[in-house]
Amino acid sequence: MSEFKASPELQKKTVLLISHNFSPEPTGIGKVNGEMMHWLANKGFHCTVITTYPYYPHWKIQPPYKNGWFKKEEVTYPEASGSLTIYRCPLYIPSKPTGKKRLIQDFSYWTSMSWIAWMFVLTKKKHDLIITVAPPFHLGYLGMLIKKKMGGKLIYHIQDMQIEAAQGLNMLASKKLFDYIYKVEKNIINQADYVSGISPGMINKIKFKIDKDVIYFPNWVDTLFFYPLSSPQMLKVKWGYQPDDIVFLYSGAIGEKQGLENMLLTAMDLIDNKKIKFIICGSGPYKDKLMQTAKDKGLVNIDFLPVQDKELFNEFLNMADFHLVLQKGNASDLVMPSKLASILAIGGVPIVTTAAGTSLFDLINDHDLGYIIEPDNHKVLSNLIHNMNLDNSVDKKRENARNYAIKHLNIDNVMNDFLSNVF
Repeated sequence: MSEFKASPELQKKTVLLISHNFSPEPTGIGKVNGEMMHWLANKGFHCTVITTYPYYPHWKIQPPYKNGWFKKEEVTYPEASGSLTIYRCPLYIPSKPTGKKRLIQDFSYWTSMSWIAWMFVLTKKKHDLIITVAPPFHLGYLGMLIKKKMGGKLIYHIQDMQIEAAQGLNMLASKKLFDYIYKVEKNIINQADYVSGISPGMINKIKFKIDKDVIYFPNWVDTLFFYPLSSPQMLKVKWGYQPDDIVFLYSGAIGEKQGLENMLLTAMDLIDNKKIKFIICGSGPYKDKLMQTAKDKGLVNIDFLPVQDKELFNEFLNMADFHLVLQKGNASDLVMPSKLASILAIGGVPIVTTAAGTSLFDLINDHDLGYIIEPDNHKVLSNLIHNMNLDNSVDKKRENARNYAIKHLNIDNVMNDFLSNVF
């Protein structure tokens, strides 16, 4: 790892993050946000976060937190002279999230987080760098408010092209509403000093909306925490499988855009092969429906597991022979699966559903990291798995995956590039 240390000038810099997801959320945007701000504070920056209480991916407040009122937390980093202050704001959390309920949730934390934003304005609290993370896109307005009143540079960082994804999945029916939302987002992008995205394909789509430079700011992985282990057979026994079982793992959000119903159809196609096992690990609004479907169809070759503890997650990922990175075709280049970074770091071999010409396709294909199949076609997935061999070509992909993660996805390399772009 690099020995980056902020210069005396940078150590005096203040950074504000505005996002509804933050640590200790174990996955997704919250995990990335937490690692970013802890990294900056460890390098001597003075960091502040406006966020909510941790709820993802379980869709309920994670203990020991309680969703009661506003809460302030402070973390110091004596050796680096950095600091981290976290303002947590109350929010509405639907037990069974739908498109409409998520809109209500978005409004709930936008309202509560606005109070903290106005507090900063009234107390004249200034930040050199203001980072807002989309989704949700409308938190960009809080960043615009603070920038307008107090100054500072505004970064609008896009993790997921939420609006396009919602439109592609028909989550809202009104074209007029989408036109208005696009207009609002365009205003945010125009006002931002910097716009960033997590993949080249996403950046191209952002540039199609507006003529503006977009910074490449990919998600990273801790390559010291996630690393290959040498005895996956013993790990399979630990999770209740036979040493010679071939395990295909999906670990991540369980929502509509993943198209996980195709995984169930593949499990049905291959149910006579007693050595092939499937795992869906995670939580989300579609998990109960998938579990009921699997039960109704008697799919004894597929298991549903909860989100695994962080302390066991490296072992859990290493236990699988292949990792399924699934998403529907209409989500291509709108999202870059964050789970992929951890898979590559452990030398995992992904099976990815994506179309030619997307960033995900180019990444896997150009670096020989795994297998690519067309989205929304479970028969192609079934045929690939049926004919899969654990041979030397798989070992080479494992080696390529680990090497790529170390070179391109190490947090120090990614964050150093980011700082050079904004300071």
